Amino acid sequence: MTDRALVLDFGGVISRTMFETHPLTEKALGLAPGTLTWQGPFAPETDELWQRMQRDEITERDYWTIRAKETGQLVGKDWSKMSDFVVAARAAHPMEIIRPEFLHTIETAKANGVRLAILSNELDLFYGADFKDKLSFMADFECIVDATYTGILKPDPRAYQLIFDQMNIAPAHCVFVDDQRRNIEGARKAGMNIVHFDVQHPNKSYAEALTKLGISAVQEA
Repeated sequence: MTDRALVLDFGGVISRTMFETHPLTEKALGLAPGTLTWQGPFAPETDELWQRMQRDEITERDYWTIRAKETGQLVGKDWSKMSDFVVAARAAHPMEIIRPEFLHTIETAKANGVRLAILSNELDLFYGADFKDKLSFMADFECIVDATYTGILKPDPRAYQLIFDQMNIAPAHCVFVDDQRRNIEGARKAGMNIVHFDVQHPNKSYAEALTKLGISAVQEA
């Protein structure tokens, strides 16, 4: 069997986005329903800060640092780091924000001999160092490359090379899934097969990833 790997971003791909979980966040923080109105890719026309990020005027880390500070102010907290926000909003029930489509996909991939890896720009930076310890499925991933520690952010070609080196695998044998177009373009240039994850249609994106791995996948649109 050809050596194959499914390489996933974490935020937005494995976990539901902060935009999708506003009701959970508001409940966890004691905010009134509808308090959080920024919607990122779900309503970009109403989120100027998101538009600035998409134009590369600010980084993704900048975007979330600003949102963390704004939300912290609503609850009387000085949240200077995204992890302050995420831990307060999500740490109590981490599996609630994991995509069920993801869980199905990795089970299917494992059953077909596909190796699993995560390539993230800010896994521990955003979620906190102990967050992933609460997720049993993390044991299924043989390789986790997190720029929190490497300091090498996608789409820098060196980020993808870390995956190839650590897994001893050729780029052409990897399917890379990310919700940020710049990171997808970086992976394409690195020689990987790519899936631009659509956060509004996760089933479709995961089915595409399995298909590119040579696995027949039938999932709801």
